[in-house]
Amino acid sequence: MNPTEAFSLSGETALITGGGTGIGLAIARAMHAAGARVVLVGRRQAELAAAVEALGPGASFIVHDITQFEAAPDLAARVAAGGGPVTCLVNNAGIHLKKPAVDTTPEEFQRVLNTHVVGAHALTRAVVPGMIGRRHGSVLFTGSMASLFGIPLVIAYTAAKSAMVGMVKGYATEFSAHGVRVNCIAPGWIETEMSRKALEGDPARKAKVIGRTPAAALGSPEDIGWAAVYLASPAAKFVTGVTLAVDGGASIGF
Repeated sequence: MNPTEAFSLSGETALITGGGTGIGLAIARAMHAAGARVVLVGRRQAELAAAVEALGPGASFIVHDITQFEAAPDLAARVAAGGGPVTCLVNNAGIHLKKPAVDTTPEEFQRVLNTHVVGAHALTRAVVPGMIGRRHGSVLFTGSMASLFGIPLVIAYTAAKSAMVGMVKGYATEFSAHGVRVNCIAPGWIETEMSRKALEGDPARKAKVIGRTPAAALGSPEDIGWAAVYLASPAAKFVTGVTLAVDGGASIGF
């Protein structure tokens, strides 16, 4: 296998939840550039339409709320009808909740879990049987530093992202013998529009983030995108059940 083939996603169909902005869009860009057909899923049509227009041919979108668990099989069928079954699922959609743990209500906690964990599971079980039948497929999760070390004021998010790490291992042990690999990317602090808004007005927090990152910088969304391409590509055919930190060393630095 030559290097071009090793990292090619030609012939793949990638379903990317939360694909209209931020890290999801960066993953879509990289996978599209690597030759995949990409289908972006999210709740905001305008953002999805703009993203697809920028990506060009080979990109499309479907407006869908992944917390509508019973609709997951229909989403998979719509993607297949539009150009072929899902061969790469990227469970990236998520919501955030910044709040002291003792003030986080069970209802708020459950809402975060529903999006990150239950919604991802509903989609996974909708597409994986087809992957197993074809003995070919890849499932990726977007994790977080919150699953690797403690971060204050995000207890529901921490629980959800930590659950993902366990799910990846569990899925991998069930699916990998059938040609379906399952992996996770744990982004460090990445320079997105959301992070810029959070850090620009809080220089002390930005200094703390940079100070605990050995690379002494924020990452770029494309760093996550190309990591996703690698994990979905033939180059990673013997990689399954891992959580890959793409974090400038933040998870191992001091």
